[in-house]
Amino acid sequence: MKTETLAAVVLVLAFVAHAPAQTPALRAAPTAPAAALSLPADDTARILAGLPPAPGSPLAAIATDRAWVQHSNFFDAAWTELDKHHLSKIRAWNAAFNPDASASRDTLFYMFSGPDYLYADAFFPNASTYVLCGIEPVGSLPDITRIRPGALPGVLEDLHKSLNSVMSFSFFITKDMKTDLEKDELSGTLPILYIFLARSGKTLREVTFVGIDPDGVLQAADRSSENRKTLTPGVKITFTATNATEPQTLYYFSSDLSDDGIRHSGGFLRFCQSLGTGNSFVKSASYLMHEGFFSTIRTFLLEHTATLVQDDSGIPAKYFTPGQWNVRLFGSYPGPIEIFKKYAQPDLALLYHDSHPVPLDFGIGYRHYARESNLLVATHKPQFAAPANPAAAPQ
Repeated sequence: MKTETLAAVVLVLAFVAHAPAQTPALRAAPTAPAAALSLPADDTARILAGLPPAPGSPLAAIATDRAWVQHSNFFDAAWTELDKHHLSKIRAWNAAFNPDASASRDTLFYMFSGPDYLYADAFFPNASTYVLCGIEPVGSLPDITRIRPGALPGVLEDLHKSLNSVMSFSFFITKDMKTDLEKDELSGTLPILYIFLARSGKTLREVTFVGIDPDGVLQAADRSSENRKTLTPGVKITFTATNATEPQTLYYFSSDLSDDGIRHSGGFLRFCQSLGTGNSFVKSASYLMHEGFFSTIRTFLLEHTATLVQDDSGIPAKYFTPGQWNVRLFGSYPGPIEIFKKYAQPDLALLYHDSHPVPLDFGIGYRHYARESNLLVATHKPQFAAPANPAAAPQ
């Protein structure tokens, strides 16, 4: 693998990639009826991520293929660099500036995420439940056993290209993603979620296709389900972290989060409301919540978040009323990149000028160099924090 190619993928992976927070008691996440897919999801995830499957796995033979060995070496080197220059620095930042929220078991809401579990885990590694949402399709279950003989090298190369086209500029390029996630062998967001989970040290326990009905009720929804077309499509992945005993849950849903999208398919937001107050993360969100036609999801996050970590592409700073929020700034704010320059925030620039924020030693967001990156950490003051929803979670 060429040095410049490896460096590019390190960049790809890197950019997909305080005061004690008053967080509510942990609530159980809603669960769908059992409809788990009885396939070796963890072994599949490890193979895709360039990690050896379990001894005796039916996929073990793939790990002897020359193309897979090259794939494994490629990811080993890339992940070592990623951890050194980014993930380890985020862990240190969490310990110094965001210890309570990063240790919290509360639900994490990550809107406009696409399949970026990587940074959800980096900033909030202990969440009991992750709710990710984007317009990218869920896709089909990755099944390496269906790859045609001799096609493995091309499939693995397509994986690299998919990661590059999706994340090389630190944000999801929707038009490229639509093409990259429609491959025959590996489609949708699931392969990327699998890779990020496996490389983050997680063991996949169960993978289930789910959907949310218009009332916000979570249901099993495999491709033969009669009501599948009326559901917000999603996937539920149950996993455990290394040396952990408590399982964690990742939901990814494909849904339009504009006001019109929520109006026509409001089940997703009702499902999120059933989870009560959690923490939130926003990165590389195309400044959508700066627009009036994304006000519903913006209001939801403001009303259901204990601690929010975001870059400037998330909720505009003017919405964090000083009497209700403790706001801390990190890094620097040179303004948005050229394509988003109309979303410049003079009030945020003034806050940065007056508060002399702690610098960041890692890059994140559209301005992916550390000297240009920014983070805003907003924590609801206790008297204004929304209580956890006392209603029973939908089954």
